[in-house]
Amino acid sequence: MKYPIATLVLFSLIVAGCGKKDSGLESIFNGKDLTGWTYNVEACWPVKDGVLHAANDPDQKGDILQTEKSYKNFVVQADFKFGEGRVDTGVFLRDTKEQIQIGESGSLKRDMTALPYIPGKGYPIQVETAQSILKLDDWNTIKVQVSGNTYTTWLNGTEIMTYESETIIPEGPIGIQVHPKREMSVDFRNILAQELPD
Repeated sequence: MKYPIATLVLFSLIVAGCGKKDSGLESIFNGKDLTGWTYNVEACWPVKDGVLHAANDPDQKGDILQTEKSYKNFVVQADFKFGEGRVDTGVFLRDTKEQIQIGESGSLKRDMTALPYIPGKGYPIQVETAQSILKLDDWNTIKVQVSGNTYTTWLNGTEIMTYESETIIPEGPIGIQVHPKREMSVDFRNILAQELPD
């Protein structure tokens, strides 16, 4: 049976729309400004053409951009692309301590993308899976699931690790870091999140 082109186009749009809805992820960055986020150093967070250009300020103070909203259990996903300098950033999980690294570890001097950094423990998991997947000159997608004190990460669709933290932080914001005392820049776009059941 043949269908009119308009019918096929409508069907395709419906299917695409259902896929987006079923993912459960919703935008937490509007691509225009920092509405819904808090920060201390505005120079670290310029926004243009749908992209958050995270870069250190001239004094290299660094900063942490945090959602105004607090989350308990959640999934956060974002596209990122390395810029200039030694990129040391990450996604903070409900506080400004435990995070999932993006870029180079300042202490280890090597890339630790998609691995947890835990104060007092450093990098408790040091698998090398992400290094073969990471695109240094193109966009990457990182996804982090936080359920209780268990963190799971994916990079470009490949699961990297699961880590169970000894610290339980019941609720807090999602954050993005610009590390102080270094020249660095990294772009973010399509920053999405989904709350999970308790």
